[in-house]
Amino acid sequence: MNNENSPERSSSELEQYLGKTAAVVGEIEKVIVGKRPEIILLLTAMFSGAHVLIEDVPGTGKTTLAATVAKVTGLEFRRAQFTPDIMASDITGFNIYNRQKEEFEFRQGLVMCNLLLADEINRASPKTQSALLEAMEENKVTVDGVTYPVPDPFMVIATQNPTGYVGTYPLPEAQLDRFALKIRMGYPSPAEEVGILMARRGVNPLDSVANVLSADQLRGIRAAVSDVRIDETLYSYIVALVGATRKHPSLALGASPRASVALMRLSQAYAFVRGRDYVLPDDISAIFRPAVGHRLILRQEARLKGTGAEEVLSDILRSTEVPYKGKRA
Repeated sequence: MNNENSPERSSSELEQYLGKTAAVVGEIEKVIVGKRPEIILLLTAMFSGAHVLIEDVPGTGKTTLAATVAKVTGLEFRRAQFTPDIMASDITGFNIYNRQKEEFEFRQGLVMCNLLLADEINRASPKTQSALLEAMEENKVTVDGVTYPVPDPFMVIATQNPTGYVGTYPLPEAQLDRFALKIRMGYPSPAEEVGILMARRGVNPLDSVANVLSADQLRGIRAAVSDVRIDETLYSYIVALVGATRKHPSLALGASPRASVALMRLSQAYAFVRGRDYVLPDDISAIFRPAVGHRLILRQEARLKGTGAEEVLSDILRSTEVPYKGKRA
């Protein structure tokens, strides 16, 4: 793990980062029961500097997961409850006239934090939804022609109820494309749900969660993730997978090059979380569906047949040749 601008990272530093990662997962699992794959995906996005959309029915732990991550990582956290009356200026900030100074002053919006929970984002108006775009893509906001940088690190964890619930507005494709991953929580198993009940019989388990990571350490982890090695053949593998979505007969719209970049960065972070400083084809295939599925539009005939994006992506994974150095044993 090295780059041209920094010395080679010591093994002790990497071990420290990997230890921190394991500690973060352990603390989150004190609150979020039976969802290790989803926790790993969220941390993968966080370590790659990306944003996450969590979609599921109410009560499955979407907001609790985001709040737990904020407490464990010690990041400056703000929650925006998206409703039809929330305004774009609430998100980006606004200028207000100060009579004493006889000048306008900038009042920060909700994005001026390290971790923003955009709760039930699809209940807000499209104008408010789009207010997040600049901050998510460029880490800055522009108000009345003046640009303000958002803090570093910065991450948006957005939650949404499935489209069709009362009062929801489908996110436009352009905004969906800004989220590196789309995660579904799913219902817990009966045994896991019993565990949830027992854990909440007395105090809230979130109260016992410890802060095991800092913003400085997260920046260090992100720098280490950017150094994770990718073999040249894996770049071609990523392009082949994403390119196949543009040709698949069941899809009216495939994934853009932004998806290829996201898949590359996410695979680096996924490999790091798994304790490696190099990417394997399995890392790419493991992250492919949650990284690409929300960026696709199915053809009407595919919808009528009951074909879903997950099925299409699984078909692409099966039909795309996996690169290997040398021959298989």
